[in-house]
Amino acid sequence: MALSQHDLLRLLESLRSADGLELVRGVAERMLQELIEAETTARIGAEWNEHTDSRTAFRNGHRDKTLSTQAGDLELGIPKLRSGSFFPVLLERRRRIDQALYAVIMEAYVHGVSTRSVDDLVKALGADTGISKSEVSRICQDLDGQLAAFRTRSLDHVRFPYVYLDATYCKARVEHQIVSRAVVIATGITEDGGREVLGVMVGDSETEVFWTEFLRHLRERGLTGVRLVIGDHHLGLVKAIRKVMLGAAYQRCRVHFLRNVFAVISKEAGEMVAATIRTIFAQPTAEAVRTQLDTVADMLGKQFPKVREMLLAAKDDLTAFAGFPERHWKKIQSTNPLERLNREVKRRTDVVQVFPNDDALLRLVTAVLFELHDEWIAFPRRYLPEGSMDQLYPELPERAPALPNATNTTSS
Repeated sequence: MALSQHDLLRLLESLRSADGLELVRGVAERMLQELIEAETTARIGAEWNEHTDSRTAFRNGHRDKTLSTQAGDLELGIPKLRSGSFFPVLLERRRRIDQALYAVIMEAYVHGVSTRSVDDLVKALGADTGISKSEVSRICQDLDGQLAAFRTRSLDHVRFPYVYLDATYCKARVEHQIVSRAVVIATGITEDGGREVLGVMVGDSETEVFWTEFLRHLRERGLTGVRLVIGDHHLGLVKAIRKVMLGAAYQRCRVHFLRNVFAVISKEAGEMVAATIRTIFAQPTAEAVRTQLDTVADMLGKQFPKVREMLLAAKDDLTAFAGFPERHWKKIQSTNPLERLNREVKRRTDVVQVFPNDDALLRLVTAVLFELHDEWIAFPRRYLPEGSMDQLYPELPERAPALPNATNTTSS
């Protein structure tokens, strides 16, 4: 929509009398409004009161939209259509993570549980002049539908022979207290060697009840074909795996095990002990792996009896990977495949520091995982080599049926 001579004169006069900030705000507001109107014209195929054969809809007034910027709040009008809906691409936030981070920051700010860093971010976003609880609620509702659909989507489209589980911790306000919350994440390797994010949940702790609920939720969504679950020795996790993931072996993360070992030996001995333990995982055959663990336990036991006890007690869990194709060993000995996800989650959550509630924490973490999952799907890359996956299902049909519930006794 072109400005008339009258409009141009009025705008010029207002700009002459405005200070620097008002000048920027006035120009930005008018420019954005003109771009919105131009996009509307392109969308419906006609200008105001223009009669064309290509017109697809009619304008029906405007609805108010306040856009917060560093120059202050801009008052815009979003055209309404008599049929269909319209929202300008110009005002859409670029990514789900950006939307989620914005929503969480504002939610923390409105509820008065923000830290100084969040207050600074609110000012940088130009929204410190006022943001209402209703506006925050609208932002959250728009985003939560997409994220909930991602968390509850069906998983029965393919089998997942390998599942990785790990937990990270963030702070949130629960019943007026700031507490540590466990964020558990599951990813899986598909039977054709690709990767997907399977699920995420926020809870009180890493108890057996919590892990059981999480794993059953994955099962109910159709997770099937699991041969090996890789995870740390979290409290309750192993019991939950053996209760819910029937037919699947458990691999204890070698990296986390080494950290547990470091806790019972001196710092000076750490490098030598770690190098010795790593020889277990460098053996060429399954039999050699298990034999080497016994050898290493005896070697270290003379000087570090606690380490010997730890190795022998964890033998079956540490060497479970050896029962699978040798070409997969390096990728299934630890939860390292989850490290990038955890780093990105922590990078985003550290910005907020303290979340106003569990919903806000789950919203941001889900958005981060959704984006990474989309990258894996949009730019597929085999995580495990082609031709090596066939050995995992020699006795099963091409597609194993999804389990109807977590108590099914069929091997998975």
